[in-house]
Amino acid sequence: MSSSSSSSVGRRDIVALEGVTKRFPGIVANDSIDLSIRPGEVHVLLGENGAGKSTLIGMLSGLQQPDEGRILVDGKPLPITSPRHALALGIGTVFQHMMLVPTLTVAENLLLGGPWWQRPKTEELAARVAEITRSLGLTVKLHAKVAELSLGEQQQVEILRAMVRNSRLLILDESTSMLTPKGIDELGALMRRLVEQGLAIVFITHKLKEAAAFGDRISVLKLGRKVGEIPPERFRALGEQEIISEIVELMFGKQKDDPEAVERAVRADAAPLLQVTDLAVAPTDNAPGLSSISFDILPGEILGIAGIDGNGQKQLAEALAGQRATTGGSVRLEGAAIEALSVGERRQRGLRYLTDDRLGEGTVGTFPVSINFFLKQVGAAPFWRNGVEQRAEIDKRAAQLVRDYDVRTPSLKTPVARLSGGNIQKVLLARELAEGAKVVIFNKPTYGLDLANTLASRQRIRDTAARGLAVLLISTDLEELLSMCDRIAVIANGALVGTVENTDDARTKVGRLMIGLAA
Repeated sequence: MSSSSSSSVGRRDIVALEGVTKRFPGIVANDSIDLSIRPGEVHVLLGENGAGKSTLIGMLSGLQQPDEGRILVDGKPLPITSPRHALALGIGTVFQHMMLVPTLTVAENLLLGGPWWQRPKTEELAARVAEITRSLGLTVKLHAKVAELSLGEQQQVEILRAMVRNSRLLILDESTSMLTPKGIDELGALMRRLVEQGLAIVFITHKLKEAAAFGDRISVLKLGRKVGEIPPERFRALGEQEIISEIVELMFGKQKDDPEAVERAVRADAAPLLQVTDLAVAPTDNAPGLSSISFDILPGEILGIAGIDGNGQKQLAEALAGQRATTGGSVRLEGAAIEALSVGERRQRGLRYLTDDRLGEGTVGTFPVSINFFLKQVGAAPFWRNGVEQRAEIDKRAAQLVRDYDVRTPSLKTPVARLSGGNIQKVLLARELAEGAKVVIFNKPTYGLDLANTLASRQRIRDTAARGLAVLLISTDLEELLSMCDRIAVIANGALVGTVENTDDARTKVGRLMIGLAA
């Protein structure tokens, strides 16, 4: 947890929101919100998807205007009329998805947006960048193409761009979602150096550990309202777990049970349910290949796959599920070779796969919820007979799955694309975990979900393993893997570079493997 500087005490807010309300057709996105953003503080903004964070960022960055209430800048009421106006006021925003042009150099990206009638002031820029990077302890290669930089380095360029434009308030929107553990720690250290120089930072994250580690003040939004705040003096008095408990209580009320504390028994003497030996996949123009992938998973065990996105995770999942051709190796389910079997035959044997692409690949958005439960059983009894859809059978079983998996849908006939991400994920869980599942592959099962649905999905995965199934959990969220897995393997460039038992030092060991060091 950070040691918040007391320098912000007594300073005037850089920006304050007073009773700010923003409506869209059929929804109040922000409802009478008060917020103080002060120099020298990392102000963490937390809330589920739909809580109103994006709308708030939109108003602070000049993309939207409040319907009621007012925004004060340096104590004076001042509408922020456009993104250019926000920049002129010293408000810089680094959005979740990079806004850099990959084919241009760092310097060219930093100069974008300047007056078109003036020659770019490259020498002036170099001097300003040198001054900023020296004070922040950064190394930035001005002549490198952005496409050649790591995600962490690209993010530093985004922050540098805001600093070059003399930002006093920096808004970081889900900035850690694609970073390695080392990259996340580096961002936390950079934020600390920035606030020590008197900047204000608004840091939006879904990850409670990051909020506790990097914040000075936390505000929690729920259904468009600010439901609570942990101010710096209280924040400093609490430990990490106390802060996390308080946040969860603000968001969801008191927790009766700790979902993390579910006991599972992995029988070390049991035969593996899944055995993968020297699995290989040829690379394509758009995807890395796989080379010599080997691992076993026991009944009741959760094996995690960690790594930066794009290192072969999806190729591994698809090769195991039978969706991608392999060039070598074997896959055994309950001791029987299945590498020659089709997707449907593997499914029949009990191998199930939940894709990370819920709408594009996992469901047919225009089809009703009921049919999406049975997409992988089209033509099979009892839901089809002689090629004829048995509507009564489908609806009866679908209604049962809606109840069992708490799918919030207006009706069974509702097109699945109209559901929230969390409810689409419940449809996938219901489909894959129903009858006959033995080994389940989850690819980024909580990506893009809000906290409530994330916790529910993780609990469902734990329950799956507790029933004696084998689970392969692929995730780019290291906290998720550490909270759930028995062992964690790290993938890089299509190869497993090491496997770590999930003990006290697992975080450090996994982090080292992810950046190319020995565990």
